[in-house]
This record gives sequence, structure tokens and C-alpha cells, in this order.
Amino acid sequence: MSVFPTARSSVKKSELPIGIFDSGVGGLTVVRQIHRVLPHENLVYLGDTARVPYGTKSPSTVVRFACEDLQFLLQQNVKAVVVACNTVSAWAMPALQRKFDLPIFGVIIPGACAALESSRNQRIGVIGTSATIRSQAYSKAILARCDTAQVFPRACPLLVPLVEEAWNGHPITLRVLREYLLPLLRHRIDTLVLGCTHYPLLKEAIRKVTKGKIALIDSAESCALDVKERLAALKLLSANRKTRGTIQPFVTDEVERFDELAARFLGQKTEPAWKIDLMAVN
Repeated sequence: MSVFPTARSSVKKSELPIGIFDSGVGGLTVVRQIHRVLPHENLVYLGDTARVPYGTKSPSTVVRFACEDLQFLLQQNVKAVVVACNTVSAWAMPALQRKFDLPIFGVIIPGACAALESSRNQRIGVIGTSATIRSQAYSKAILARCDTAQVFPRACPLLVPLVEEAWNGHPITLRVLREYLLPLLRHRIDTLVLGCTHYPLLKEAIRKVTKGKIALIDSAESCALDVKERLAALKLLSANRKTRGTIQPFVTDEVERFDELAARFLGQKTEPAWKIDLMAVN
């Protein structure tokens, strides 16, 4: 099943869509940023809502799921793939880059680079899912680029369900954020990496807790700029400058809930989501 032209058609490769995937709806924050910086590109989004969350899965399971997600996007004739899931970016990027022959972008390295550019005292906090923090991917990426930096990671597993319940500014959310962030603030961090795609929706609440004194690094923003720069270098940016690109979502479960959350995560409507069975298409 494909809603876009095949690579064998007369469509130039640069005019094919960009594929983006995540374990659920959180990756729509990455879609939003890519659509902002590349408004004329067609985007195909896969949310594996049947198997969410990936953040509690083992590394081998994350790699297997990621390969299945990317294989589906290949069937949509995409020219490049963005791994919008921090957990997949942390655990599966080497395996994906070995297995698939197309440009693949993650969120970890752009976020790490943005954190180093922002920080003045090189004391950087990272919040994310348990799996992302356990992988030490952000710490390794930051320290590989600046061995004098100090990284203070913190797993924050309660934040995703709070965001999906739309409790972004709820007093309970603020209390949970204080519990998670106060130990990092005691380490005198001046920069905080939002290492999960749900967390950009908590920026306002985080600023309240930190009194606006900490620079917040949205890895979705950093990733989108990286995608634009690297696709331009590969001459894969669309030449279309007349019409806005479309956003076609696919999900593996809960279409109605996805459509409801998508409007909030994206700030705009998408094409109706299509439900697919990854077992049937892989």
C-alpha cells in the first residue's frame, strides 16, 4: 500500500516525501518543526500506536520495531527517513544505517550539538524516557564533542502520560516536574535537553519550575534544521515553492485518539490517519 508515486515513475527523487516515525504521537512535534522549516515538502508520518511506548522496551525489541517501521516507510517511496523517537535514535541508529540505503536522521546528535552551543558553563541536564537515559546516548554524544562538559541525566517516565492527558499546566504536572528537575538544578545546570518528543509541550511548565533561568533545548527543532541542511547538501530538497506540503499520517492502532492528539501536537489539521498492520506489510 502506497499513497505516493513509486520510485520507478517519472517523479524526481527530490520530489518524493520525507518519512518520519515514532512509537506514538510524540513524534508529531518533530513533524511540526520539519513542516515549519520545510513547508513545501510532503511528509509521511508513522506512529506505532499499537506498541507504544518504546521507552520501556529492551534494546533488541526497539531495533526490531524500528526496522519494521522504516520498512513500511520505504513502501511509501520516501526519499529520506527521520527517526523522531529518542529511544530509537538512542538504540537503533547504527542498525538502521547498516540495513537501509537512504538518508536516515535522528534527534540525538542535533540535540547534543545545540546543547553545547547554548551552554555557557558546560553543565547540561538531560531528561528523557527510562530507555533513552539508560542508553547514555545524549551523554556520549555531548562528551564526544566536548570532553570537559558535565552531563546530568534524569529519567522522567511520568511526563508522557501527563502530556497525553493534556495536563501540561496542571498543578500535579508542576509538582512532578519539580521532583524531577530540582536535583538537576542543584547541579547548577544552565541548559536542559528535552530528550523526548512529548516534552516540548511542557516548555511553559518547565520554565515556571526553573524560573526561566535554564535554556531549553528542543531536539525536534535541532533535528528539523539538521534535516534541512543535509537534504540541501544531498540535493534532495523539493523544488516545489508554490504549494504547501501535505502531512499524511499512518497509525497501527487508535485512529480516533491519534486524530484528537494530532491537532494539539501539530497545531493544525493533517490528512485523516490511515490504520495499518505492520505485520501484514513487512
